[in-house]
Amino acid sequence: MKLADAFAVRRGDVVSFVGAGGKTSTLLALGKELADAGWRVLATTTTRLAADQLNLFPEALPADVPRASLVRALDEKRFICLYHDIEQGKALGIPPELVSQFLDDADADVMLVEADGARGLHFKAPRLHEPVIPAETTLAVPTVSIGVLGQPLNEAHVMGAGLIHDAFGFPLDEPVKSPWVAQVLRDPAFGLKGVPPGARVVGWVNQVPPTGYMLGRARMIASLMLRQPRISAAAFGSAQAPNPVHEARSRVGAVILAAGMSTRMQGEMKVLLPWQGQRTILEHLIQRLYDAKVDDVVVVTGHRAPEVKAAAERMGARVTHNPRYASGEMLSSLQAGLSALGAGVSAAMVVLGDQPRLNPPILRQVMETYFGGSALIVAPSYQHRRGHPILIDRRLWPELLALPDGSAPRDVINRHADQTAYVVTTDDGVVNDVDTPQAYREERRRAGLGDG
Repeated sequence: MKLADAFAVRRGDVVSFVGAGGKTSTLLALGKELADAGWRVLATTTTRLAADQLNLFPEALPADVPRASLVRALDEKRFICLYHDIEQGKALGIPPELVSQFLDDADADVMLVEADGARGLHFKAPRLHEPVIPAETTLAVPTVSIGVLGQPLNEAHVMGAGLIHDAFGFPLDEPVKSPWVAQVLRDPAFGLKGVPPGARVVGWVNQVPPTGYMLGRARMIASLMLRQPRISAAAFGSAQAPNPVHEARSRVGAVILAAGMSTRMQGEMKVLLPWQGQRTILEHLIQRLYDAKVDDVVVVTGHRAPEVKAAAERMGARVTHNPRYASGEMLSSLQAGLSALGAGVSAAMVVLGDQPRLNPPILRQVMETYFGGSALIVAPSYQHRRGHPILIDRRLWPELLALPDGSAPRDVINRHADQTAYVVTTDDGVVNDVDTPQAYREERRRAGLGDG
């Protein structure tokens, strides 16, 4: 995946990189990506860069260059770095209040800003005067290198180690751990310090190998960062690699369709049937989603809504009601569920309420495939049959919400077949359900629970 996709960069953005562990290399890689895609890219710093780093840009110009010369240089090079002056081997940045002026004057598509300094270290806490983030920033990227893990928490390896110790109590000179990194990056007074209230935030863990132990540690850091609502996504990879982003993690919600009338279940409400211990099928399914680390679970009620709502709320799930459930259409329930998911959710798992044998490893594989950035729709596949849950990126929700009566979600899914990925599994739980008493007994038997 490209950095521009992981960071969801938009035309007109002012992107500020803060933290440590590869801000300059990430800024350069992102700028080159965008320039190669035809964007007009300006870059600068609000602090200072080593003067020799200016040679890494296609062109570097002093900020007092005539506007016509700057526009002409952007036409030719597509990617320009601006600086104020050079003193003692350092390129001094432009004042933060002038950033948006340069963006407009040069008719640029995006401004990339290195807004922090770190003395080449992997990890840092901001000092009193840091970072220097322009007020016009629309996207902030707190950065760290995975190389800090295992290094001692001291000033030789971590800039501001004492500040981190004082704020969080992490022992000085002890090896830095993944949760420590996430805690610092997501904290409003540290990794998010100075980020304008309306700016988007995407965390970036740099220098992560594509396989092995450190990849798992990066996944942990990204997941822990997302506990901070201000952070919309957390990506990791290596900025200098040809495909720099291994994964871009974000919040995934689930819509459990539990509104149906269970007409084939001989008077029983299938989602309320007992499954394991004291839990119903619905409660068991909600727990499965929690075990897979789904961030938000919405249960759509309809028939026997009070009882279904009570079961869902016992498990801590949110509930929304579909007043049109009696029509028997899945679409209206899905539309109600999507509308109820939180604004910070980037994709939704569409979960049938009568598939109790869904396994968390399969759910996680579906999410991991989505985080890899190769598809807008991800579904499990068993013996060439598409199963559930089907994960759908938020960018496709407007199409689902706009479908007229008589349509089905598969109309949108089939329309985007070229943007669909499949997770092949030998687990038939993704295609089986409990529509009938016989199917219920069979599913219990397969789960090792007896025949009911």
